[in-house]
Amino acid sequence: QLQLVESGGGLVQPGGSLTLSCAASGSIFRITAMGWFRQAPGKQRELVAIVGSGGSTNYADSVKGRFIISRDNAKNTVSLQMNGLKPEDTAVYSCHAQGFYGAWSIRENAYWGPGTQVTVSS
Repeated sequence: QLQLVESGGGLVQPGGSLTLSCAASGSIFRITAMGWFRQAPGKQRELVAIVGSGGSTNYADSVKGRFIISRDNAKNTVSLQMNGLKPEDTAVYSCHAQGFYGAWSIRENAYWGPGTQVTVSS
């Protein structure tokens, strides 16, 4: 079973920066993608950024130019550098991973971390 643990959340003033980190542990054959989702109270969960094993990335329009996602495939870790934070970035951020449990798997499984709170406020 794969477990994801996030760190780096907290309180920051508008315009500040935070870096979130996620570490995957456990047994899995291959992780194909890792990324970050977020959910604010009263709103749907949305994709923030994701990166595939080949290095391709995808960002939400609201964070393009401000956030940078990076992944270490060998260590099965992913980080999210958040710059120029705005109050609307306030949410619970959850690490996400998907991959094959074993070489015999014919479909990918999805995994989620418990979430970490990011609050942007004066």
